[in-house]
Amino acid sequence: MPHRGYCKIFTSIYFCIMLIGIVEDKAYLRNSLKEKLASIENEIELVMETADGSDFLKLMKTLSPQPDVVLMDIEMNELNGIETIQRAAPLYPSVKFIMLTVFDDDERIFNAIKAGAHGYLLKEATAQQIIDALYQVYEDDGAPMSPGIARKAWKWLTAMSSQPAAEKTAALKNELEPLSDREKEILKCSMEGKEYAQIAELLFLSKHTVRQHMKNIYSKLHVSSKIEALQISLKNKWI
Repeated sequence: MPHRGYCKIFTSIYFCIMLIGIVEDKAYLRNSLKEKLASIENEIELVMETADGSDFLKLMKTLSPQPDVVLMDIEMNELNGIETIQRAAPLYPSVKFIMLTVFDDDERIFNAIKAGAHGYLLKEATAQQIIDALYQVYEDDGAPMSPGIARKAWKWLTAMSSQPAAEKTAALKNELEPLSDREKEILKCSMEGKEYAQIAELLFLSKHTVRQHMKNIYSKLHVSSKIEALQISLKNKWI
């Protein structure tokens, strides 16, 4: 498992700090984000901030340690957030990206997801919502989305399920339904944009159990992301 976070030892207590980056072209919004993050007690450390995707890519070449999660603006002058993630994701596979934007239109959402974004939140999100999203991505490999965005993503996935199947779907076509009833319940909740903690409370499970179910789903479907798992499950009418 790749190293994540910056770990420190104080008085024999070992813990990890989440390292984050901010890519936002407006200085006042960068400052607002930093104030939000500082307003709630957490184990988060800002290790980089840039005003453009090009600057982010240049800095990443020499930055050490690198961020675990990056809050990425979608609209920037020289290189926008979607193009930046398209270039950065293959180079830095351990870095997670959350789009933070004022836009919630379908095209931007889906292009961001396809580019490799791990979450998509509106800039009006509260400090607690942003911090919760950071931890969901960092600790649980979740896919945090604002509720309205999650509904649009669900519609997109449903539409995708009617298109020709991908190779992974075809490989599963003739197999018996691989998912258990519990796994299907968890996937449905995930499709609605619920976080692992919310799913655990709703289904009377522990957060660890929900996380393990998601790992089992990925393994059974031979995928590495929630989007792929949902697409295959919808295509085969398992959920």
